[in-house]
Amino acid sequence: MRLKKIADRLLSAEQTRKAIDPPAAEMQLSAADAYRIQMINVEHAIAAGRRVVGRKVGLTSLAMQKMIGVNEPDFGHLFDDMILASDEKCEVNSLLIPRVEPEIAFVLSRELRGPGITRDDAIAATAYVTPAIEIIDTRIRDWKIALTDTIADNASSARVVLGKLKTLATAHDLASIAMTLEKNGSKVEQGVGAAVMGHPAEPVAWLANKLAEFGQTVAAGSIVMPGALCRAIDVAAGDSITARFGPLGTVSVRFV
Repeated sequence: MRLKKIADRLLSAEQTRKAIDPPAAEMQLSAADAYRIQMINVEHAIAAGRRVVGRKVGLTSLAMQKMIGVNEPDFGHLFDDMILASDEKCEVNSLLIPRVEPEIAFVLSRELRGPGITRDDAIAATAYVTPAIEIIDTRIRDWKIALTDTIADNASSARVVLGKLKTLATAHDLASIAMTLEKNGSKVEQGVGAAVMGHPAEPVAWLANKLAEFGQTVAAGSIVMPGALCRAIDVAAGDSITARFGPLGTVSVRFV
């Protein structure tokens, strides 16, 4: 019952755009508790007609893990109404405290079923990769989150902007792909594919193996966001964001 109450508070915060105090500050929650809270709201979303189209993996960089005080990533769900195409507009009034993270998105051609999935397995199961921008958000006041807060809050996911260019995962060394992030025409960050667990396919393999603990798989056709190549950048109405990934192409989004 206490987990359901937290799930209801998070759902209400998203619907009303009124942030709540971090649940972890009010009661002790395990990671397992937090995933149960996440799943309560996932099931609510599915019952309301939303469709799961993939997963996001968070906390994939060593720096982020140290900041939160954990030694492994976390995951959240992506729904059909969260996906935007490059150059589309994102309405800020539908979010609370948005930030952007540039990532190399994977789209799978076949199911990945753990345990025992490797990076090579993940690459072999990938139909293509594409440049992406994840728009993260939090229903927790002022981004004051612990690990269990972000897990319960669907890993702080909000929107995903997908690029137009589709590239075979084997066409380039994804760990060496260089990325530059621009905000309103000025470069604000840079990074490389190796920033996420040494290679962007590693979080995809981790996800398949982690989901096996819940009796779940990464379905064929899934979009998988493997984590940010640099720090998250605050955005507001009027901002224009572009991420350039060299041979993988470019992805952009405007906030209105």
